[in-house]
Amino acid sequence: MSGARPARSRAALTLIAGVATLAAGCASAAGTGPEAAPVTNAAESAGPDTRTAVEIPTVQSPAPGPSTSAATDAGAAPDVAEVRTLLAGLPVKGRAPKTGYSRDKFGQAWSDDVTVDGGHNGCDTRNDILRRDLTELTFRPGSHGCTVLTGVLDDAYTGKRIAFTRGQGTSRDVQIDHVVALSDAWQKGAQQLPPERRRNLANDPLNLQAVDGPANQQKGAGDAATWLPPSKQYRCTYVSRQVRVKDRYDLWVTAAERDAINRILDGCDGTGTAPAAAVPPPADSAGTAPAAGGSAPADGTGVHFRNCAQARAAGAAPLHAGDPGYRPGLDGDRDGVACE
Repeated sequence: MSGARPARSRAALTLIAGVATLAAGCASAAGTGPEAAPVTNAAESAGPDTRTAVEIPTVQSPAPGPSTSAATDAGAAPDVAEVRTLLAGLPVKGRAPKTGYSRDKFGQAWSDDVTVDGGHNGCDTRNDILRRDLTELTFRPGSHGCTVLTGVLDDAYTGKRIAFTRGQGTSRDVQIDHVVALSDAWQKGAQQLPPERRRNLANDPLNLQAVDGPANQQKGAGDAATWLPPSKQYRCTYVSRQVRVKDRYDLWVTAAERDAINRILDGCDGTGTAPAAAVPPPADSAGTAPAAGGSAPADGTGVHFRNCAQARAAGAAPLHAGDPGYRPGLDGDRDGVACE
């Protein structure tokens, strides 16, 4: 009997060691499974002519993974619960007559004289949005990093990668879309807004997106019931931005529009981030953004004001054409007097 006990003890130890080895192998295997790749979204305008967008044929859509492009940040997934709450709070009415509508009712196109993000930064709104949504930017010399000459757009509406070159034959390849078209806004409450709020609506980065020109032309003044971006990946963000804009500016939706938005939201993820990236400050001629609170490099006059607030703080306003520090970017109505 005494001789059997050591044998049983050795067997027990062997069994315990085997179980420990098996457990270690399972634990190791549990950490080697493939990780799910993060899903990213793919990327009433101005311009001198109509052309088909130029697509770079050798560049495919970006592989799934985190993106650092402004266009992708602007297309981040919406918080669906919040958007549904905002949508439920919008009045539901019929479309009002278009009587009295014109683009001029929303102020000078791409005015910097607004109180939304990017306003009074010394750069017109169109270039603010190009600077936000395009990558690989170059700027016009002497524009203090405002006027975009070339860049690349990863278009949110179509998924195309589009080369942008400023010029009479090419500028319309990339257009700036009003996510809520101004004509649609006019017929759903904007005609009742004061001029200052209409001007803000037309230049609010939340309501603006650099997009494929032909897609923007196809959209026209459509709402969510009549037009959606071809890229289904972007539709959740697109309708969410429309809801946020209409909430911000006290606009309404039609019943068909509300139902179309709800159908899109039914297929969206539940959480996300803000739907529009902030407008970056104008960069200097080398493409580097000025330090916070600083001014861009001065030109031949030796004086440069980033915005009218800076000019007023210096006691230089109003600025007349020919005065040190005057430049067209500060003269919203182009009457030769800036920062009145």
